[in-house]
Amino acid sequence: MSIVILLLIAIIVLFGVRNIRMQFITRPVFSFFKKVLPPLSSTEKEAMEAGDVWWEGELFRGKPNWNTLHGFGKPTLTAEEQDFIDNQVQTALTMIDDFDIVHNRKDLPPELWQYFKEEGFFALIIPKKYGGREFSAYANSTIVAKIATRSVSAAVTVMVPNSLGPGELLTHYGTQEQKERWLPSLAVGKDIPCFALTGPEAGSDAGAIPDVGIVCRREFNGEDTLGLSLTWNKRYITLAPVATVLGLAFQMRDPDGLLGDVKNLGITCALIPTDHEGVEIGRRHNPLMMAFMNGTTSGKDVFIPLDWIIGGPQFAGKGWRMLVECLSAGRGISLPALATASGHVATKTTTAYSYVRQQFGMPIGNFEGVQEAMARIIANTYQLEAARRLTTQGIDLKVKPSVVTAIAKYHMTELGRDVLEDAMDIQSGKGIQLGPKNYLGHAFMANPISITVEGANILTRSLMIFGQGATRCHPYVLAEMEAAGMEDETSALDRFDSLLLGHMGYAIGNALRSFGSALTGSRFASAPVSGPTQQYYRDMTRISSSLAIMTDLSMLIMGGDLKRKEMISARMGDVLSQLYLASATLKLFEDNGRQQDDLPAVHYAMTERLHLAAKALEDAIRNFPSKIAGVLLRVLIFPLGNHFNAPSDKNAVEVCKGMLKPGPARNRITFLCGEFDGDTSGIAEVENAFLAKYAAKDVYKKLKKAQRSGHLKSKLPMLELFDVALDKDIITEAEHKQLVEANKLRLAAINVNDFDKL
Repeated sequence: MSIVILLLIAIIVLFGVRNIRMQFITRPVFSFFKKVLPPLSSTEKEAMEAGDVWWEGELFRGKPNWNTLHGFGKPTLTAEEQDFIDNQVQTALTMIDDFDIVHNRKDLPPELWQYFKEEGFFALIIPKKYGGREFSAYANSTIVAKIATRSVSAAVTVMVPNSLGPGELLTHYGTQEQKERWLPSLAVGKDIPCFALTGPEAGSDAGAIPDVGIVCRREFNGEDTLGLSLTWNKRYITLAPVATVLGLAFQMRDPDGLLGDVKNLGITCALIPTDHEGVEIGRRHNPLMMAFMNGTTSGKDVFIPLDWIIGGPQFAGKGWRMLVECLSAGRGISLPALATASGHVATKTTTAYSYVRQQFGMPIGNFEGVQEAMARIIANTYQLEAARRLTTQGIDLKVKPSVVTAIAKYHMTELGRDVLEDAMDIQSGKGIQLGPKNYLGHAFMANPISITVEGANILTRSLMIFGQGATRCHPYVLAEMEAAGMEDETSALDRFDSLLLGHMGYAIGNALRSFGSALTGSRFASAPVSGPTQQYYRDMTRISSSLAIMTDLSMLIMGGDLKRKEMISARMGDVLSQLYLASATLKLFEDNGRQQDDLPAVHYAMTERLHLAAKALEDAIRNFPSKIAGVLLRVLIFPLGNHFNAPSDKNAVEVCKGMLKPGPARNRITFLCGEFDGDTSGIAEVENAFLAKYAAKDVYKKLKKAQRSGHLKSKLPMLELFDVALDKDIITEAEHKQLVEANKLRLAAINVNDFDKL
């Protein structure tokens, strides 16, 4: 007992007496920290400093405040936004024939281009005082998604001027003169913008841009002018073939010191009319046969004045930060909107098709093999809609959540791929045969474009999500890095000492919380709600604590090598991502008023998110470079094993059962599929067949009952079965007519297009 008391006294003295702590703990740890500190390139540092930490910060720190999540409010549309969707967007949908756009025109029809321009579809983010609509991120996302349910090519055409590009950059950073010159003409479509960032040697590593602008003096408009000689070669630039104004990112250099002592100023953005001397707009690309405009641009020794730099000369060299902050908005709005649209279409059409398509005498939706894939479609669509709303809500709160939008871009485009693959599997021949009736093919073909652009998904997952999140979201590491970089060592040590004490308490708290929750099944963790979703909050707190302690141990052991351990950092990024997606799911359930008919999809989505988060933790532990640390992590995180299982078969059946009929739950996760009077699209065709057959369900039951009793043969062709049932007075004339009409619609829905020649 006396030994224990002496040990406690020693610990108290060691940590409680400042001079002793500084000598034996702070100085050695500080020295070690500076050695293992990961070196940051200038672009990494700028990316780290750009944007804001939002809800992901709570998830990363081990003890999320769930009331903060629910306090964000519910995303809503203003009356003006709703009116635009109900009128202009609906009108645009009636003008879209995607098969004609993709296979015949290779472009939008002129009348649709003109309508988009006149009605402000290219001005969704431009302030009203410049003639724009100044809509919210949520409205922007909803508009793009609704258009995408009918045409990816049309949706991309609308989304690009409203995401990363001149409009957004000018709104945030432009000089007053630049705003007044360009924004009104962009708002009415008089000017069409594109933004040239990617080149043959610079893709995901946009900081490696080889395109260059050299500061020099030349004659411009008859006057001696200080400006830039630009040389560039860009590709994959959407809207470039039709653009009238080019946003350009390049490396700015001042070898002759005309601006000062700095020779390499860094990445800079400028705005150049495409009819300016020397600007070359090249030929079109063919992005997986989609019809949106995409191509190349180049220029050699093109002179522009310095005041064409976005933001003016004072923003020389600040382009990378500008791009990172604006990319975060684009990543969180445009591409997630396309993915969510895919989910809505896949759910609406697959549930309908599975009800009207029959094999072996019953709807294919009754087969468990089909239900397994269909449950994934439905739950993933619920997840996509939830993440779309939460992410755009963050942007509308005027934060710039760069980590959140990277999560949204990566995971939502991947989920979009998943729902389309499952929908294609179920609808099979209906899905693969292109034609006006087909509603899956073009989205399926276009999906890899979303996977590739605005940061390739592989690198987004392995480098960005955890790479930025670990430092940005951690409550101590970034401040400790700043302390390590201080020139005054005494001040640095004092700052580091106070941070270290807090960091140690933080780490111990997370370790105890993770271990205690694992032993008790998280039963004593707090939750903001009671009822069927309460345990999910508790489990997420446990996983958040586990991620926090694993992050601390990883940084301690691997230091700067952690960013090169891409597989491990990607898995830890997956944990953060799954927690974010799960948060969005729970919030949507609350925002919708805790609808009981949503619960099967919520249970499926939440079970899957927790399963994947726990699996990512387990895989990271199994591959941890230090086996001793790996054993310690396993004891703290999974002392009784990993019991976070994938969704059950019973849950999958429940998800499908609620969606193979019309109802509010189905409407809530398919509402983006634009519907209008006179709609003759494939989506409308299969939906009408579904509604007609469901309306006749009681009559079909009569036929089944008569077949089981032997009054009707079991394998008669449909129309003959109806006629025999009428002759035997099993059904009435009205019921016979209803069955014939429903069957006519059913056959039209399951049929596909054919052509004389291709």
